[in-house]
Amino acid sequence: MKVATFNVNGINGRLSVLLRWLEEAAPDVVCLQELKAADERFPARALEEAGYGAVWHGQKNWNGVAILARGREPVLTRRGLPGDPDDRHSRYIEAAVAGILIGCVYAPNGNPAPGPKFDYKLRWLERLIVHAGALIAAGAPVVLAGDFNVIPTEHDVYKPERWAKDALFRPEVRTAFERLVQQGWSDALRMFHGDERIYTFWDYFRNAWQRDAGLRLDHLLLSPDLARRLLAADVDREVRGWPHASDHAPVWVVLPDHVPATMGSDR
Repeated sequence: MKVATFNVNGINGRLSVLLRWLEEAAPDVVCLQELKAADERFPARALEEAGYGAVWHGQKNWNGVAILARGREPVLTRRGLPGDPDDRHSRYIEAAVAGILIGCVYAPNGNPAPGPKFDYKLRWLERLIVHAGALIAAGAPVVLAGDFNVIPTEHDVYKPERWAKDALFRPEVRTAFERLVQQGWSDALRMFHGDERIYTFWDYFRNAWQRDAGLRLDHLLLSPDLARRLLAADVDREVRGWPHASDHAPVWVVLPDHVPATMGSDR
């Protein structure tokens, strides 16, 4: 089973890119972020024609997350991150697919920092940590995938010194991400690539793609059961070079096709 995450940066404006990648890569499950589309504008028909069922949580012009499943319908379990009933941002959706719980994440950017947007980011990450801890405690096989808007380490950014004061790389944010991982999650890309410099995002400005001046913002975190069964993990970086591409590239993992029925029963 191939599970992927892709910040599409506007699903309708880049639908041709998404459909091309779906056809070429054939992922079984896809977490999408930054739909920038209200619920009624989500292109469910086009995705259905491409062979994918979908659940989504849209927002006009901003944010928005979705989960796609090839040849089946994801079973929606949650829209929105718990912990703040007044938060109307569409940044989290959760669904069950083929015995695995999939959490799709689009964390706040947080800039400028310090400031209200950065404070909101820290509160949001704290809510994610609490919810993720509950998922780990439940013992189910879980993938948390998406654009976390966190650069975890110096190996995840082309020039760390230039990002020291950015909300993506500030110590408070990196500490929050580390607390999340230490609950028992495994960073799938790092499991396969060690300390290699590997990026998932290249800005549109200053020829970042051409210079390979990238960041690693998109992560797939695996619960312990799935981490032990991880078969592969990588970035489809060539997609960033396609015409009219998103500034993010798809990231994916390969897991066994069948999750054992006993998985998680010892928790």
